[in-house]
Amino acid sequence: MLVLLLLVLGAGGFYLWATGASGDSKRGMLEIPEGATAADVAEILEGKQVIRSGLAFRVAARLRGLGSSIGAGRYVLRTNMRLQETLDVLEAGPIVETFTVTIPEGLRVEQVADRVSEDLGLDRNRFLSEAESGEYALPPFLPEGRHTVEGFLFPKTYEFTTDVTEDEVIQRLLEQFEQEAAGLDWNLSEGLGFSPYEQVIVASLIEREARVDQERPKIASVIYNRLREEMLLQIDATVEYALPEHKNRLTYEDYEYPSPYNTYLNAGLPPTPIASPSLASIRAALRPADTDFLFYLVVDPETGRHAFAETYQEFLGLKEQAQSA
Repeated sequence: MLVLLLLVLGAGGFYLWATGASGDSKRGMLEIPEGATAADVAEILEGKQVIRSGLAFRVAARLRGLGSSIGAGRYVLRTNMRLQETLDVLEAGPIVETFTVTIPEGLRVEQVADRVSEDLGLDRNRFLSEAESGEYALPPFLPEGRHTVEGFLFPKTYEFTTDVTEDEVIQRLLEQFEQEAAGLDWNLSEGLGFSPYEQVIVASLIEREARVDQERPKIASVIYNRLREEMLLQIDATVEYALPEHKNRLTYEDYEYPSPYNTYLNAGLPPTPIASPSLASIRAALRPADTDFLFYLVVDPETGRHAFAETYQEFLGLKEQAQSA
């Protein structure tokens, strides 16, 4: 009886010691590797001085049913934790880490790929391959069969978990476009004589040309007026998009660059959007200003402010004034 009593007291004392905690408690991050067993986890926790006894942890984990279901990942733990507190943290699962990426207005697909590669650690080439696979559609805005999602990777700040894939990022940006576009009156497209896809193309042109918000509807009106008059759009941003390398200043040779995107050589709209337009540019494409303007040019390089003209003679006069200024 005495021996039995001593054994019970000893076991009880060990239990209280093994499950308890004392001493300094310092917060830290602990990684549980993929495929780790309860015994492996016990060894890690005891080695990092999170718990006192790996044996007590294995027994308690088995009783809780955590023997083989402790998730791999990162956990926020402290040194000298009570065993039950440690089990609570592990049972809740690893922390979900997130990364933030901001997609500014006016980026092209290649630039979005750069952003997600840099901020999310994704493969740039795989992202581009997915984005240009022709497998994505967003009717009626992005019809099936289009080879690229250019123009539909909506500009916004996003938060993604660390295990996100290139496809999931593209899907999320497309879903955001759909959400934002749902609040606009796309019936206006019919009155203008353009499909929703074509209006996103127009919006992308506005985005790359406008720097002053109030001018977006005016630039939209110039685009529609020139199309109605069967004039070449002659928009520099389309030439910049066509060129294999970005240039800060276009040359006369650049304007002759053979590409379906070069609106100095080809009539009508370019075949796809040339950038991701903001909501303001999409609104302007749907609600252009009521003008007879056919021309515009930058008259204040610092602010990007444009002047607008109805005739070529007016345009030349504005150009002369801008150059003299």
